[in-house]
Amino acid sequence: MEKFDVIIIGAGAAGLFCAANAGQKGLKVLILDNGKKAGRKILMFGGGLCNFTNLYIDPNAYISTNPHFCKSALARFTQWDFIELVQKHHIPYHEKTLGQLFCDNSAQDIVDLLLTECKVAGVSLLLQSEITQIKKIDNKFLVYVNEKIISSNALIVASGGLSMPKLGATPFGYRIAEQFGHTIQPTRAALVPFTLHKELLDVLHTLSGIAIPVKISSQNAMTFQENLLFTHRGLSGPAILQISSYWQPGEHISINLFPNINLIDCLIHEQTIHPNLSLKNLLTKYVPKRLIETLQVLKKIPDNSLKQLNMKQALLNKSNF
Repeated sequence: MEKFDVIIIGAGAAGLFCAANAGQKGLKVLILDNGKKAGRKILMFGGGLCNFTNLYIDPNAYISTNPHFCKSALARFTQWDFIELVQKHHIPYHEKTLGQLFCDNSAQDIVDLLLTECKVAGVSLLLQSEITQIKKIDNKFLVYVNEKIISSNALIVASGGLSMPKLGATPFGYRIAEQFGHTIQPTRAALVPFTLHKELLDVLHTLSGIAIPVKISSQNAMTFQENLLFTHRGLSGPAILQISSYWQPGEHISINLFPNINLIDCLIHEQTIHPNLSLKNLLTKYVPKRLIETLQVLKKIPDNSLKQLNMKQALLNKSNF
């Protein structure tokens, strides 16, 4: 029977990083993964460029029933530590909006970084591994894999969540956690787009591909100011993906299409100097014309000139944006 100090299930970002650190401490480490390649999901991150960290990481930005975990983890290994590791491997990168750091070339650079760190640390990697059973006997973990038994002093489950089943995601990790007495929180999709009912899609389909900056808020007062993207199925883009983690079925969200101006002040000012200007033409200075025309079809914007528009109407319609 082959023996290890640590067996890690999952060759994703967490599993590879954990293995490299354990190996560097002198532990004998084995990674098991059911896929043909390590780091498959990493290659999907950031549109293939891997947004590997953020300059403005804050524990409060993480969603968890145990918020103290993030505080502890981020205090032990900061974004600056990972940036130093990226620079050590001479990986070129650039900053996008809101402190997001992306590889210049490909997400494969980050996969190669992690695999190199594991190799230097003497970590063993067994891909296409089929685990059929795990037991704990006399403080040793026995892992039945590919018709053999491997033992370890510690077992780490880093198999990830249920997203992207095409990349090998399964409930396996949840089952193992339950087997050893851990409580599993109900799972739900996060960082996902919103789909809309057919009736609304029939009106909004002409907006597909349009992206605009918005300020979006959930009922629990979480707010993000990023881009919203209209798609053929509904709403997406960074703003929607962020707020989706806080939205609960049955709740509403508020979207401000004019986050960078005070709309009422703007209307009052323009009403004074351009009274014959239509509300439609004024608003198209700030958002695409197609969007304003669609909102008129939905009767969210009156077909009035500014002089015909009283502030009561303006306030009422502002609440609909």
